[in-house]
Amino acid sequence: MNSDSLLQLNRILTREAGWIKAQLLAPATKSLQKTRNTLLKHVRLVGKRSDLELIIATEKAIVEGDLEHYANSKGMISSLNAALLELEAIEQLLTIVDDKNEYERVNNAHGLPGNREKGLPLDEARQAFKSHYARLNNLDKSRLADDEKSIIDARKSNLYTAGRLYTRRQAKTLGVEAPESLRGG
Repeated sequence: MNSDSLLQLNRILTREAGWIKAQLLAPATKSLQKTRNTLLKHVRLVGKRSDLELIIATEKAIVEGDLEHYANSKGMISSLNAALLELEAIEQLLTIVDDKNEYERVNNAHGLPGNREKGLPLDEARQAFKSHYARLNNLDKSRLADDEKSIIDARKSNLYTAGRLYTRRQAKTLGVEAPESLRGG
């Protein structure tokens, strides 16, 4: 092992950390932090409203903004495009999940045990909730500022809420009792 290389790396990482700390004191960074704090409050407020369509619309707008302003690699562009497709799948199913006749077709198409969870269809919307939640979870593990991670946590919380709201609507439409874990507020 080349200890000179590791010493050099340590110096580089220390310099980088110093510049990051200096950057946090810059006026533009303070304004960015205020804006992110406002975004965090807004995202949390959306979640508290428990409005499924609003949660999905908000998440979609954030993903579209990320794609437009921050996507800087093929992998990120691909991931954000996949997220948009998933959110659009959720939007599509939201148009029929409350219609017993329409949603019965989805229910029948998901009759095999592997296509059901908690007695309800594991349709594209529920799969998309899980997939997008996992995507946000992976983002949370990346090299982001604390305020960015707080926004991701709020988005994950909203997605969890949205998934529960959607599953309750499935149960209501199909005339079955919502799973125990989904009852209540």
